[in-house]
Amino acid sequence: MTVIVAGTVRIPPEKLDSLRPHMSEMLAASRAEEGCQVYAYAEDVAEPGLIRVFEGWRDQAALEAHFKTPHMARWRAAWPSFGVSDRRLVAYEVAVQRPL
Repeated sequence: MTVIVAGTVRIPPEKLDSLRPHMSEMLAASRAEEGCQVYAYAEDVAEPGLIRVFEGWRDQAALEAHFKTPHMARWRAAWPSFGVSDRRLVAYEVAVQRPL
């Protein structure tokens, strides 16, 4: 069963440019993981500093393995220095997918 992770985090807009290299590193490393189907961040156009997160994982085991990676540990360790806050992520288990 596919697992979708979606939600938001907030970053002070003035710190976003300095966080981008860390975000790019996290994206590249996560996308290379076994079981990662999609991994994306997007800044909300209407709310500077609001980052929308969207991830797709083959299954729960792939997501759990992702949480244990060195790049995830580095990413989480960087949050305080960049003011990452208001993390609101939700996991969805998807039984059926179809094109729209």
